[in-house]
Amino acid sequence: MPEHQILGYKYFTALVRPRPEDVEKRVRQRVFIRALETIPDFEIIRGRFQTHPVMMRLTNPPSGGPAFVEVFKTEEKGSDVNLAAHLVNDAHLDKFDVGVIVSNDSDLAEAIRIVTTQLHKEIGIINPQKRPSETLHAHATFHKRIREGVLAASQFPDTMTDHRGSFHKPECW
Repeated sequence: MPEHQILGYKYFTALVRPRPEDVEKRVRQRVFIRALETIPDFEIIRGRFQTHPVMMRLTNPPSGGPAFVEVFKTEEKGSDVNLAAHLVNDAHLDKFDVGVIVSNDSDLAEAIRIVTTQLHKEIGIINPQKRPSETLHAHATFHKRIREGVLAASQFPDTMTDHRGSFHKPECW
């Protein structure tokens, strides 16, 4: 969107916890966040992960066996709410004319509706998914899909430098 000036970026996430099957997950995320912090006018707003036991129904319970099992469920908490709150607040404070959200989370639909219909700001959805949320698109002013070639061309370089020195992109993020 070359006709627009980018005033800033906000990234909403939670710090992951390492899992037995992927103990390096947190390290990779921290390197990713460090890389993001090299971008001027970039702000990271953190949510949190919450893990708790829940009873869940089996899709194909064994004959004569239990239909429910207790599992640990990990959920990211706060990131979508934080994004919605910042979107409405920034629009209310007139910090932008056009906002762009990279998400497919339909939980953001009401915040987008408020910003577009009541605060009269344009909101675009840049969608990383092949199946866009119809709910989001119903309230957005415009929407675009991230094409694979554009995504590939937008990757961080293998080596980056910040105020702490040089660091390297992991093999996978």
